[in-house]
Amino acid sequence: MKALVAGVGVVFLSPLLLAGTAMMMASASEAQPTASFTDCTGTADTDAITRQVTKILDGASGKDVKVEGLSLPAEQVPNAQTIVGTGLSMKVPKRGQIVALATAMQESRLRNLASGDRDSLGLFQQRPSMGWGTAQQIRDPVYASERFYKALLKVHGWQQMTVTQAAQAVQASGFPDAYAQWEPLATALQSAIAKTFPGGGKDKPAKDGDAYKDAVTPSSGCGAAQDGSSYGRIPEGSVPKGYQIPKNAAPKARKAIGWAMHQLGTMYQWGGSCTAAHGPDPMGRCDCSSLMQQAYAKAGVKLSRTTYTQVNEGKAASAKNLRPGDLIFSRGSAARPEHVGLFMGAGLVIEAPKTGKPVRITPLKDWTILAVRRVL
Repeated sequence: MKALVAGVGVVFLSPLLLAGTAMMMASASEAQPTASFTDCTGTADTDAITRQVTKILDGASGKDVKVEGLSLPAEQVPNAQTIVGTGLSMKVPKRGQIVALATAMQESRLRNLASGDRDSLGLFQQRPSMGWGTAQQIRDPVYASERFYKALLKVHGWQQMTVTQAAQAVQASGFPDAYAQWEPLATALQSAIAKTFPGGGKDKPAKDGDAYKDAVTPSSGCGAAQDGSSYGRIPEGSVPKGYQIPKNAAPKARKAIGWAMHQLGTMYQWGGSCTAAHGPDPMGRCDCSSLMQQAYAKAGVKLSRTTYTQVNEGKAASAKNLRPGDLIFSRGSAARPEHVGLFMGAGLVIEAPKTGKPVRITPLKDWTILAVRRVL
């Protein structure tokens, strides 16, 4: 990803002065307020919210888990995770992620809305007519988050502002004080969600000229048996000695993993359908996302075709609590991962790596995990 916008200035500028630069991208709240959210409180129990959010990210039903301040946690928490994850991938400091969460809570209640005031759409109620992007782009939570952060990073002195002032500088709302009420919950959510990303708890300010360093590697909880290192070097196209599909894996995950293993040793083909990996037609071979798609198709689960869309499949999950069958994304950024593999359990991942390489099994320790999706 491109380098961050030039460093944040130290001179404080009032939202009134900044509003002029942001007005061309005014949000839906410019015209009308959003009704007060009855669950919002002035304080938030961060520890309780962390436990509840983690349960949802690990696959618990939103019907069984209650998150203080969120009425639809099963929908809202994954959207919050996208906002935080995108911020981490762009090296936006913690403060900026809190601003983004508070903004999305005010504008949409963390829901990816299909409508709003005038032509406002999505998490941040951004408007195509005001230059935020096409309607389709704005409805993409990753794109919407990226656009918000890019606008925020252009606001000089935003880190010295209050959350509501920084949000207002981007949104140019007709109700500039509305964002303040969400700061406690936004702070708690950011803290809870950042911990689910390996290395996400570390907060480093953006520096001039820094490239986005969105890669983070699994840290805690990955010993020799959990990160695959105990298998040593794994010859390409082979199954490590002693590996068996975990007995506690979900039946559909077992079937998907088993089918993928039957493609071991077949050569990678960019754009290949993975429908005849052992056949003579190169386009029948697998690339990374078609291997995932066809493996799960054999288990009766429909996945979309590309890495860019598969990163939105199922539910977000924590890299610290992987389950066999989880899709693991790497390369590129959390916002736009360029590679996907299938977690096999026992610290192993099966993948179609790149041109000139066969479908193979690799240890988890060799992966830089940017996102995890649980499709079962």
